[in-house]
Amino acid sequence: MLAMEFKAILKESQKIAINEAIRTARFVRNKVLRYWMDNRGVGKKELYRYSTQLRDEFRFVKDLNSHACQASVENVERAIKRFFDNCKNKVPGKKGYPRFKKHSRSVEYKQSGWKLSPDKKSIKFTDKKGIGKVRLKGTWDLWRFDQKLIKRVRIVQRADGYYIQFCVKVDNYEQLEATGFTVGLDVGLKEFYTDSDGYAEPNPRFYRKSEKRLKFYQRRVSRKKKGSANRKKAINRLGRTHLRISRQRKEHAKRLARCVIRSNDLVAYEDLRIKNLAKNHCLAKSINDAGWYQFRSWLEYFGQKFGRITVAVNPAYTSQSCSNCGEVVKKSLSTRTHVCQCGCQLDRDHNAAKNILTRALSTVGHTGTLINAWGELASTLPGSGLVEQVNSLNQESPDF
Repeated sequence: MLAMEFKAILKESQKIAINEAIRTARFVRNKVLRYWMDNRGVGKKELYRYSTQLRDEFRFVKDLNSHACQASVENVERAIKRFFDNCKNKVPGKKGYPRFKKHSRSVEYKQSGWKLSPDKKSIKFTDKKGIGKVRLKGTWDLWRFDQKLIKRVRIVQRADGYYIQFCVKVDNYEQLEATGFTVGLDVGLKEFYTDSDGYAEPNPRFYRKSEKRLKFYQRRVSRKKKGSANRKKAINRLGRTHLRISRQRKEHAKRLARCVIRSNDLVAYEDLRIKNLAKNHCLAKSINDAGWYQFRSWLEYFGQKFGRITVAVNPAYTSQSCSNCGEVVKKSLSTRTHVCQCGCQLDRDHNAAKNILTRALSTVGHTGTLINAWGELASTLPGSGLVEQVNSLNQESPDF
């Protein structure tokens, strides 16, 4: 699958219509979820029948395209499946019991309810919500693909406007020549990552650098009267600042992951549990700012796209063990240099990266293949907890 995103050029009346469509999709999702809670044990067919009853009962639901209502039911179905899978696999911590949505920012159409213009520069939504014709602004070559290959269309609201996403069913595989290189990566807070060759990528710290500006806009929000138009404007300005930081972090992770994958035949990294690491209140902000999991997700995606091997290894004792002789040399987090009795003296992260690569090379024949966060196949260790998501744009604009 290939996801394409375009900026939507809208009139004020169209924005109101899109907001109404988003609220309707959220209403259908919450009603179907309540029906499942009250009638435990009902299957997929009963949920779809209930969504049809909602269309007969509520006029505003009938105005929304029927396939868009089905997409809302599919969201509930995925949440239920994820919950039972987590219970079955005995995932530690909370199991993710399906919850109602108070806020949502998107509505998803399948293969009906919309029609592309012949030049593929605008799209017309044909349901009775009144969205109408929407101009598309972007650089993707959407005209190269047949309309039948577009399996999903999604309207997303963000702080800086509205976007149209297209999910195109095409082969996104590209074969590269073998480089003969392998690399192990040790992510950290001092440096973004250190590889097994000794190269250290600086940590950009996007959130830390923008924290002063964020505090300024947050104070402006707190000064405004609740419910006023000026408060809404201040909230939107704060949201655009957060959006800019998230885009910076995403582009940084994507650029590095693509470069690493293209330069190596095998890439090894730690199978970290970021959620558990972030429980440390002293380091939580820096850990979340680094975006390690996003970097890993892009590594796995580009590994599948370019036919490279990506391996997640157990991170236990990668920093303590000597990469030269294997002796365990215990050290605190503040100790940045690994010194062993065998004469090996390396930077702590460089030593860990070499251990990660060694473990990957010894277990590469036993790796499994799971579905990663982008909905594509990726090579990871079995039991990594990645959830299967098929035929849906559950993420916002992967831009690949």
